[in-house]
Amino acid sequence: MTRAVTLLLGVHAHQPVGNFPEVIEDAHRRCYKPFLETLHAYPDFRFSAHFSGWLLDWLRERFPEDMDMLAGMVRRGQVEMFSSGDTEPVLAAIPHRDRVGQLATLNDKLATWTGVRPQGAWLTERVWESAVVPALAETGIRYVTVDDYHFFCTGRGAAELDGHFSTEEDGTCLDLFPISEALRYRLPFHPAHEVVAYLEQLADRGQRAAIYFDDIEKFGIWPETYDWVYNRGWLKALIEGILASPRIDTATYADFHARNATRGIVYLPTASYSEMNEWTLPMPAAATYTHLLAQEKAAGRGELHRPFIRGGIWRNFLSRYPEANWMHKRMQALSARLATVPDAPPGLTDALYRAQANDAYWHGLFGGLYLPHLRRAVWNNILALEAGLDRLAPRADAPSADVDLDGCREFFLTTPELQIVLRDDGLGAIHELSSYGLTHNFGDTLRRYHEHYHDRIDTAPSRHEGDGIASAHDVVRFKHPVGAADVLPDLHPRLIALDRLDGQPVADYRHVGDAPAHFRRAGIDKTCGVDSATLHIVWRFEGLAGRQFSTTLNLAMPSCDGFLGRYVLDDGHIPCGFGQALDLPEATGLTLEDGVLGGLLRLACTRPAHIRGGPHHTVSQSEAGFEKIMQAAEVHLMWTIPDNDCTLQLQITIEPSKP
Repeated sequence: MTRAVTLLLGVHAHQPVGNFPEVIEDAHRRCYKPFLETLHAYPDFRFSAHFSGWLLDWLRERFPEDMDMLAGMVRRGQVEMFSSGDTEPVLAAIPHRDRVGQLATLNDKLATWTGVRPQGAWLTERVWESAVVPALAETGIRYVTVDDYHFFCTGRGAAELDGHFSTEEDGTCLDLFPISEALRYRLPFHPAHEVVAYLEQLADRGQRAAIYFDDIEKFGIWPETYDWVYNRGWLKALIEGILASPRIDTATYADFHARNATRGIVYLPTASYSEMNEWTLPMPAAATYTHLLAQEKAAGRGELHRPFIRGGIWRNFLSRYPEANWMHKRMQALSARLATVPDAPPGLTDALYRAQANDAYWHGLFGGLYLPHLRRAVWNNILALEAGLDRLAPRADAPSADVDLDGCREFFLTTPELQIVLRDDGLGAIHELSSYGLTHNFGDTLRRYHEHYHDRIDTAPSRHEGDGIASAHDVVRFKHPVGAADVLPDLHPRLIALDRLDGQPVADYRHVGDAPAHFRRAGIDKTCGVDSATLHIVWRFEGLAGRQFSTTLNLAMPSCDGFLGRYVLDDGHIPCGFGQALDLPEATGLTLEDGVLGGLLRLACTRPAHIRGGPHHTVSQSEAGFEKIMQAAEVHLMWTIPDNDCTLQLQITIEPSKP
């Protein structure tokens, strides 16, 4: 007789730290709740689930009955809960001490809530580096899930991957389950009866287990899935088809792991799932990689050669995007600083862990790094942690240092209210302008990059042919109209006080002497300083009479192009919002007022300037298609230099909004 194949079905639920409450509520309404309610009606269908810790807290507070239902499913043996880092960090990208702390936090949370301590852990984005093994084992985790692609890269074949394997790091052991990509692309996009038939075919081939663990959001939030999975009955049909089949069993990973021996030792390379290999590459390498894969597929060699055409690794995002790297290195430095403080308040550790949430550090199919509110959440926590550490153990004046390892020194100027960071990179501009009172970095902007998927903007929206529905990986959609001009890459970072002379960027400033914020180039001497909550910038010009000088302020304003962000003139007049074009032929002052932030910036200059403002947009892809996202209010201040020896001053003061 044919032995039944065991379906190990796992679902992973996560929402980014800092996501909008209404988005999470909608995810619960369209996905988490109906998925759990449907499975609850079939107690013989066993599966595993992972909810990131901070999302679990959020749902338990707002939807306690639904989460109590899930806990009851755990207690009756239907569901196994997986752990992970509490805020869903990429474990490989944070220090060992924080890996242990993040894992222990969610382990304890799950044990207290359900009465069952987790044995398995979900690896964020399935990012595997062997360095994570000790932290996982130290916190009681016995096994994790990775992609079958990880195994293919070692020369293993698909037929072998029907159980768990063992690995070790410095003698510390951990077991690994290989997730089937073939199943990932079938669920929930293929008709239920086709999925059941596929599983039965695996049983006929003698396969012990069919291993699946992927985003639960595919079951209701991705385009077209809510209607397909629930209204049209896909999930019920799948469950009932599996339960009716004598050739398919269901089990939790814990039960399967307890009943079956390891399939042997394996050592995996640093890897994630195969789509990540493209996303993490910059242009033109990403295009070359994708073209090579397509070439091999067309020649019938795609599956045979794909494991040996490797692409990039997750950490490449920190190389690709300096904005992500700066957040990451600031987070790392604060983690090290926190580790030296005895008996630090728990709130500081909470802030550190939230700053380690993965979503804002990278970008793939979904917005990630491109979404300002996700980056803002990281900066909120970085600055709250830094302010808390400053109160406990004030910083000594530090010499310049290359914090982000890009080959250029950074200079920090700090008051209890304000911090600016400049870099000795020739631009003489401000890379970070952070308010501790508002826990906001006004320098948290994003330049335009040439992304590989931008080459598809001239492609007509695609349609899915045949039964089932299309995966978000395979379709072209447009949330907003996008043209070629919208994706022209920036030549320079989006900074604050980025100068131009006669329309050309000034990129040859050099740092002068011991002062941390003194830069010079031929004809221009530039100095920055901070006083309480005010930034002062002074330019001295020599021999440049009649020349055109301008400075650009790229300011991250949380209201973006919403109705709560506006420019205000000295007389109280409101000319427009941040999303519209501003043109003031002659002004010495301007206020940027942001209702979402609850704060404002006052600009004041000693000589009247021609001030222009407008939104800076980037184009990224998301599950809804191509979308334009406002990253910053771009404010240009322009002057004609009046004589050969003159000084210009600009003052930026940050204040909370008046009640």
